[in-house]
Amino acid sequence: MLNIDDPKVIDRTPALLRLAFRPFFLLAAVWACIAIPLWLLAWYHPEFSPFAQKFWSNVVPLWWHPHEMLFGFAMAVVAGFLLTASQNWTNQPGIKGGQLGLVVGLWAMARLTLMLPWDLPIWLPASFDCAFLLAVAVKLTVVMLKVRQWRNMVFPVLLFVAAAINLLSYWTLANHNLSLSLQIWQAMIWWLALIITVMGGRVIPFFTAARLKLTKREPITWIEWTTPSLLALMLVNSLVPFLPYVAKVIVLTVAGVLQLVRLARWYPLKTVKIPLLWSLHLGYLFLPISLLAMAYYANNPLLERQLLHLFAIGTMAGVCLSMISRVSLGHTGRNIYQGPNMAPAFLMLAVAAIVRTILPLEQPADSYTWHWLAAALWCGAFGMFVWHYTKILARPRLDGRPG
Repeated sequence: MLNIDDPKVIDRTPALLRLAFRPFFLLAAVWACIAIPLWLLAWYHPEFSPFAQKFWSNVVPLWWHPHEMLFGFAMAVVAGFLLTASQNWTNQPGIKGGQLGLVVGLWAMARLTLMLPWDLPIWLPASFDCAFLLAVAVKLTVVMLKVRQWRNMVFPVLLFVAAAINLLSYWTLANHNLSLSLQIWQAMIWWLALIITVMGGRVIPFFTAARLKLTKREPITWIEWTTPSLLALMLVNSLVPFLPYVAKVIVLTVAGVLQLVRLARWYPLKTVKIPLLWSLHLGYLFLPISLLAMAYYANNPLLERQLLHLFAIGTMAGVCLSMISRVSLGHTGRNIYQGPNMAPAFLMLAVAAIVRTILPLEQPADSYTWHWLAAALWCGAFGMFVWHYTKILARPRLDGRPG
């Protein structure tokens, strides 16, 4: 079997391109710090936005914001994580060097061509964006088929689905169908909830038990199958609504309760002294809270859409920040639990989720203040990652191994 971690092999690849987590995690954090202020400037102060006129003439602000959070920020983290993890899962070499640079370039060109103040056709950024997702999906498919790792084939399948949904999102932009685009953003929220449910169910209890030297509780099979199935059902229902009101409430409620049961079995209260553990549990906790809150307000589409931010910031961003902080240390040969203190960043994101979601509902007249406060907390959290981890990601492993 190929030894993909041979310390005797001299790797002359630039450190930032040695494994996918390096450029994708760093770019995701940088983009997080850039995209949110740009969005708020465009929404509240278009006269100060660097893209006030020409940019927004072709790209609708209400489309750009969720698209760039889901397909820009979140997909960069997903790609970096899966392309890196697949090397460990399959014992096959990960993508690196020029090939990795090309995939990263596709992601970056999609972001850039959407922002250029020129009259570019929508198919151009759409092509870059979908090519990026397809490249990641194909790479994962090839390595997993090579070793017949059927259990993890769910991830390239989900990426192929995401590429199709992304292409549809560009179609809605080109045809000014904002109603359908709202359905797409909801579908992608469920897509991310699904992938976090699957991956979280594997890594959170494993990391927790290993660090605390506890016996990892075996998953309850029917819960492990039912929970993601319900989320997949919500994904389909977002694109093609078919669930009646009562059925939707039941699905959301049952999914929320089952997520709480899963989390409760992972020893969450024993992690309070270890930020890289409690941050995962805290981020995951926002998922069942979001599901139950959306079930409660299922008869109010406006409030239901507002509550998507509880998941998007609390779970999506929270789990992403915790994972990229952890993976960046482990895969650069550092002690995972002796890295930079990211506890303030994790707390800032949790507070940002509440400030952005709950306070505008309670005090809508002050929404301007809450939105900018949440943005400041968000940027502070990801700014901390950029500050602490740029040198870590841009330098070779401490132990001299490839990767």
